[in-house]
Amino acid sequence: MVSRESRKPLILGCSLGNCVHVAGALSFLEQAREHGYETEFLGAAVGVAELVAAAKERRPEIVAVSYRLTPEVAANLFERLREELARAGLQGQRLVLGGTPPVGRVGRESGLFEEIFTGVEPPEEVRAYLRGAKLEPSPEGYGRTLIERIANKAPVPILRHHFGQPTVAATVAGARQIAEAEVLDVLSLGPDQNAQASFFRPEEIDPALDGAGGVPVRTPEDLRAIYEASRCGNFPLVRIYSGTRDLVRWAEVAVETIDNAWGAIPLCWYNTLDRRSDRSPEQSIAENLECMRWYAEHGRPVECNEPHHWSMRDAPDAVACASAFLGAYNAKAVGVRHYVAQYMFGCPGRVSPQMDLAKMLAQIDLVEELEDERFSTLRQTRAGLLSFAADPDVAKGQLAAATVTQMALAPEIVHVVGYSEGDHAARAEEVIESCRIVSGAVRNSLLGLPDATQDPRVQERREELVAETRLTLEAVRSLAQADEDGWASPRCLARAIKLGVLDAPHLQGNPDAAGTVMTGIVDGAVRPLDPETCQPISEAERLKRLELG
Repeated sequence: MVSRESRKPLILGCSLGNCVHVAGALSFLEQAREHGYETEFLGAAVGVAELVAAAKERRPEIVAVSYRLTPEVAANLFERLREELARAGLQGQRLVLGGTPPVGRVGRESGLFEEIFTGVEPPEEVRAYLRGAKLEPSPEGYGRTLIERIANKAPVPILRHHFGQPTVAATVAGARQIAEAEVLDVLSLGPDQNAQASFFRPEEIDPALDGAGGVPVRTPEDLRAIYEASRCGNFPLVRIYSGTRDLVRWAEVAVETIDNAWGAIPLCWYNTLDRRSDRSPEQSIAENLECMRWYAEHGRPVECNEPHHWSMRDAPDAVACASAFLGAYNAKAVGVRHYVAQYMFGCPGRVSPQMDLAKMLAQIDLVEELEDERFSTLRQTRAGLLSFAADPDVAKGQLAAATVTQMALAPEIVHVVGYSEGDHAARAEEVIESCRIVSGAVRNSLLGLPDATQDPRVQERREELVAETRLTLEAVRSLAQADEDGWASPRCLARAIKLGVLDAPHLQGNPDAAGTVMTGIVDGAVRPLDPETCQPISEAERLKRLELG
């Protein structure tokens, strides 16, 4: 006979009294088995005396009870449970309760349970409890770095949301409110356009434009105040986008003031192409790479938020995929160890989810082939800013649906886009609500979804795009001089934009770009079109017409 000491610790579970709802108790026991416990389920509507008798006979490590009915009845049951345990000599029996939030409040008042789960807490709290740990309300408890935070929450992806109100005071208050809600893992600060362009050149700031596009941070103290306000609740990581000029100086300030979780830097933008600075593409690419190198040298992950810049400007899918590869390639070239690869769905907003998924899978194929012992990637998915309706109820549905589509990629990070973005930048309460919507969609998705990546049309388009993108990349590299790495040369990349290898319709009329490509949505995908016939052409044909020599 095997002694109790040599067996796994036992968790005894049931729904208590007159409660017949057992799903929560069974789910808890299932997770307990995954964490090395032996479990036994006594059934539904188990009486107090029956439960105590079973506990006395089996001597479990933990008794898990569930109750989802009237809180007042729960209070009576809990008092009877206390009395019966004392009568049986089991006053020290460890107890855990699952129930509705009102029942949870009654359970806390009873003082009978060492842990209470009501469904509003993040799933990682349950897993931490079963590991014999507890999510401590401290940065260490949740994870001080991006890598730690992801590991602590796996297999659930961490959530990131953009936030910045028109005043520093409102942003400070909102940061505290969001942290206390414990729904967000990464608070991503959005500085206004004045700050992004002229934080280090205050004489250039136009006060009439303060707060346009984000929070008007003007001093390091502004950033520190926002960061300190977030040091509560679940202690979210904080990060901020790079400036559109003075990127290395911005990186230094961001790490010093908000412990910037990772750097987000484009490869080919924030210059005369998007009118966000007066730098030329070649100048900006060189400076952007310098900033990536700075983050790499300081042990911080880097995100090169490149492909959606092209897709938002209606670039052909092959160009977007090429830019995804080039962003990762250049990050690796300057020494980045952990690379955050962003995959923005619904960009442009008229693409089909089916073809969108194929485009993201093609990007993953290209980016992740760069992985080795020195370079790893983290998948970050998000919905497109341009894909949300102005009607908030419609947008909430779109947010949930987009999240389910994204989960096909098994992301480590989900960048939540507030449902309000079709009308206005998300306020704190809308950030919180959006995160809860996404958490629900993620939770359901993790129960098991049909594998949309294996859809024949998705696979066909994925393979087509990878092949087309390799042609685009070879065309870029063909512009290199003998001593250049064409994929990592600011001169070569700028020339590829000028000649139209990398091109988008929205660049028409820009002196530093070709702006000659015409595209359209064909069968849900963004394809190049013949300007005369408006019929789709292949990427090979588009490149051939450039006559690169």
